[in-house]
Amino acid sequence: MRARYWHALEDGRIQCDLCPRFCKLREGQRGLCFVRARQENELILTTYGRSSGFCVDPIEKKPLNHFLPGTPVLSFGTAGCNLTCKFCQNWDISKATQFDRLQDQASPEAIARAAKEIGARSVAFTYNDPVIFLEYAVDVAAACREAGLKTVAVTAGYITAEARKEMFGVMDAANVDLKGFSEDFYRTLCTAKLRPVLDTLEYVRHETNCWLEITTLLIPGKNDSAAETQALSQWIRQRLGPDTPLHFTAFHPDWRMRDTPPTPAATLQTARRIALENGLRYVYTGNVHDEAGQSTYCHCCGERLVGRDWYDITSWALTGDGRCAHCREACGGVFEPRPGAWGSRRLPVRLELHGQMDTLT
Repeated sequence: MRARYWHALEDGRIQCDLCPRFCKLREGQRGLCFVRARQENELILTTYGRSSGFCVDPIEKKPLNHFLPGTPVLSFGTAGCNLTCKFCQNWDISKATQFDRLQDQASPEAIARAAKEIGARSVAFTYNDPVIFLEYAVDVAAACREAGLKTVAVTAGYITAEARKEMFGVMDAANVDLKGFSEDFYRTLCTAKLRPVLDTLEYVRHETNCWLEITTLLIPGKNDSAAETQALSQWIRQRLGPDTPLHFTAFHPDWRMRDTPPTPAATLQTARRIALENGLRYVYTGNVHDEAGQSTYCHCCGERLVGRDWYDITSWALTGDGRCAHCREACGGVFEPRPGAWGSRRLPVRLELHGQMDTLT
């Protein structure tokens, strides 16, 4: 499919304008993401309509704790990525350069129809970054909206100003991976820049109706210092607001950082405490067993609003309009009168077989 966001250069190359890398391509070349390629003097998206697989997940796995809690989300990705993170936790998909990873083919309408028929409440673009398959994601989002479904972007937010308008203008929720809070971290471990990500976060929070949550993977010795956690937390509070949920998740040795130790649970709990002390209201720990750190509390009276054990909801104290049942203080998010009951199940889906499956609801 012909891609958007590119222009011809005077030297005969074409420049991709989708992300801040601005890859400049001659005939037959691909961008760093591998999936956007020059073909016959134009830029094409080589993965349109092709997926590395579909799976029904709990929405909390994205992670999104304040967006339709407890409901199932049909998740899929393609291949490739526009970052080069040495610590990538999904490297087999995001670093893929062979299209044999892309086994499932589906039109936007087929995805929306399948999600509706199997009882998912939303569709998530995840596993690799939807920025690099923007045209496909936007078309799927339109089909989902027509079918009464929500859409979710799980992304690093490394996208240009013009492209982000289209991307997030059609999303109902997003979890943006704020990988660290220094230019040095982004440069040395991701070969990228921090500033465009911060611009994306501010844009989504203030210029769209897309619900926003943030994840930071804490890597021992790289981005887990108390000073960096405090600076990150203060920036979120000042620039995005105290109601923006922040997830601190644990690193495990992978890709090109196999010699780095896993993140201790105590590091996540310390980061959560620092963020709460700096005025954030909803801070979570992830990839560890920590029911206290994964539950949602009223910032006014301290009541536990949503109890969580991993991805299972264990208690619910929100009113139908998303307020604390004890003191009536509003809780930021997108809620319904009752939570979903999907739990922690993970269900792989083959779209061509979905008509033979029982519904999830």
